[in-house]
Amino acid sequence: MRPAVTGVAAALAATALILTAALVPAVAASKSATLVAVTMASDSAFVAATVDRFHAALVAGDSATVLAMLAPDAIVLESGDVETRAEYRSHHLPADIEYARAISGTHRLVSVVVHGDAAWASSTSISQGRMKDRPINSAGAELMVLSRQARKSPWQIRALHWSSHRRTS
Repeated sequence: MRPAVTGVAAALAATALILTAALVPAVAASKSATLVAVTMASDSAFVAATVDRFHAALVAGDSATVLAMLAPDAIVLESGDVETRAEYRSHHLPADIEYARAISGTHRLVSVVVHGDAAWASSTSISQGRMKDRPINSAGAELMVLSRQARKSPWQIRALHWSSHRRTS
């Protein structure tokens, strides 16, 4: 149900490096402070890349990748419903892929917060186009909650919440 993401991971990585460069001298000139700041920046970049990859898989119609990125116990909150991963696979996923492929838009990552092996990413979107002869002009918001088993393991989506409303302009 989301539009394509363009350059979100790259932009966040650049921002994280700038913040790291500013943060490291302020925290301390020690090697451990540098390592902590670089780890924080790379963790945020990996979370942003996961968000980017998820949206790219929707646009590509790659349901296998979408499902692989959702944890087995993931929940998806959409259209006033709460669905398990299995329910999402059989109910909303095909429609979300169809929407992502048909409607162009912009997706802007607002923030990424990493707290140990848990993270959440919030973003907004603008979608415009036509779907089944119906005009689409909407603003959306997304919240993804992710986790990983250990520092080197991939981030998995644990919860995903989408909401949107019609734009008047």
